[in-house]
Amino acid sequence: MTSKRQSQPTSVFMATPPRSKPNKPDQTQAFKSAMGATVRAIGGKADLEVTFTADRPLLTSDKARLANLPRLPTKRDIAIARGQGDAMAMRLASHDPETHRKRSPIDPQARAAFDALEQARVESLGCIRMPGMTGNIHEMLEDRLFRANFAEVDDKGDAPLAEALGLMLREKLAGVEVPPSGHALVDLWRNEIESKAGTSIDALLDSYENQDEFSRLARKVLRDLNLIAESDMQDPADAEEEAQDQEPEQDDSSDKAPEQGEGENEQAERDEDQQAGESEETGDVEGMEADMADADEDAEAEAGEDAPMPPPAKDGGERLTNQFNYKVFTTKYDEIVKAAELCPPDELDQLRALLDKQLENLAGAVARLANKLQRRLMAKQNRSWQFDLEEGLLDTARLTRVVTDPLQALSFKVENDTDFRDTVVTLLIDNSGSMRGRPITIAAICGDILARTLERCGVKVEILGFTTRAWKGGKSREAWLEANRPPNPGRVNDIRHIIYKAADEPWRHARRNLGLMMREGLLKENIDGEALEWARKRLMARPEQRRILMVISDGAPVDDSTQSVNAGNYLEAHLRQVIEDIETRSPIQLVAVGIGHDVTRYYRRAVTLLDAEELAGALTDELASLFDEEMPAQARRRGRA
Repeated sequence: MTSKRQSQPTSVFMATPPRSKPNKPDQTQAFKSAMGATVRAIGGKADLEVTFTADRPLLTSDKARLANLPRLPTKRDIAIARGQGDAMAMRLASHDPETHRKRSPIDPQARAAFDALEQARVESLGCIRMPGMTGNIHEMLEDRLFRANFAEVDDKGDAPLAEALGLMLREKLAGVEVPPSGHALVDLWRNEIESKAGTSIDALLDSYENQDEFSRLARKVLRDLNLIAESDMQDPADAEEEAQDQEPEQDDSSDKAPEQGEGENEQAERDEDQQAGESEETGDVEGMEADMADADEDAEAEAGEDAPMPPPAKDGGERLTNQFNYKVFTTKYDEIVKAAELCPPDELDQLRALLDKQLENLAGAVARLANKLQRRLMAKQNRSWQFDLEEGLLDTARLTRVVTDPLQALSFKVENDTDFRDTVVTLLIDNSGSMRGRPITIAAICGDILARTLERCGVKVEILGFTTRAWKGGKSREAWLEANRPPNPGRVNDIRHIIYKAADEPWRHARRNLGLMMREGLLKENIDGEALEWARKRLMARPEQRRILMVISDGAPVDDSTQSVNAGNYLEAHLRQVIEDIETRSPIQLVAVGIGHDVTRYYRRAVTLLDAEELAGALTDELASLFDEEMPAQARRRGRA
């Protein structure tokens, strides 16, 4: 009789391998192809490349990038994708970038409102000509507003006026109802907009077919809302044409543009660079909204500030360091704050739950990356012990001597310290408005991965964030205005530096703090140079010999309030100086990861990612490679000192 044990295979290799299931075809491919053909047909651009990616929607002169679809999309997912495609196609078909550029105001807040009115015009035009677009545009707006957390906004400071203007114009012009997630935002502004600019907005309803006339009337709306002054109501396009007409009379052989207006053109070019340019305007307003928010500036734009100012004087002002010619007008309103102090506990728990939900979709990849990093780091822990000591940990392997000979003394051991364990890592995350959406979510997830993994390996981890307290310069700018606007004031915004996790704080105590990054009102502007200085000072105060600083950013520093009253490259020049000082005169190992922007022009050791989804892998590889290197001799000497 054959036993049960004998009837089973004696080796796992004898078992019949399961049949591998063939990969299922992408069921959305047919829709994507049809979507691309539709966008090209409506936009009248046969060579337009239409792609679907995980990044935010974006429209350039030759490419349309739409948000990717899940493998099994719902009807709402389809409608959102159609809405994004419809908005981009109508912008290609009905928008003239040159006309828009000529009439765009220079003031960032006014320009944001002007851009929002134009985007609402092209989308409404599509809904009027093709009523089937109405539902798609509505779903697209609802999705964007919900992701931006505007459903519960209760403060005008967190509710963009430009967004409210666009929603109200779509409602009046094409009957696109304000989405549920936009009701609170519009309610905050509706009375003020209708009382001040109701008549001028009604005038827009008869000119939506003609962009030139529409843009003229849009400037009147901005004037009624006090976004531009009456003295600025002269049409910029007409002034530009007059200057061109007068140019041959002034200099028959002139190959140069008139000196008058050079500063304005330079300022306009800087504004266009900050807002991704007219050649990279997004069809879905989600792409433009980040640029609008980043450019949101105080309405009191000073005449004569169009041209870049000379570099700040060497004397006067409050300097951040003695080495750099960088000034801060006032630090009275700056703050260094713990994440838990910026949000009620209940809301912080909800935001952490939202982050955990995003983490579920990447659970497999996160586990693989964390295990890979942990294996590489643990392999470097060459532990060694000193035995037969009089104090330390009890050496249980030598207890037999005590049993056999009770007169024998107990033996103790001590583990030798290693360079690997004597390490602290700081993760400095850009919390600016341009990071909103997928980039900031991935950055928060990466902080979660690294903190948990490194803590298991005995490495201290600190997670910091940097942004500003206000879009418009805040109280620092108000103080500068009250001081009669002294020239070259330096930084005129209220910075906010956030501590998500201190180096000595256990991860279980700080895990929910990273959910704060999901709070939409948090993300404003970024002053990278001072943030690096702050992170450097915290690292240098640590007792560990090896110090690593990892920066996650999506580009150059942007603070319109500061840049409008200083040289155009003021913040960027300071950032370069701080980076050079850290890289050449500091024991800190500095590495940067750029999301969507090339940061190799600033940092010696940097990685540029085009897709935010690659961030976790890049951070893991860079960190592992840093541990592969020997600690610099300079760092060891300074650490011991």
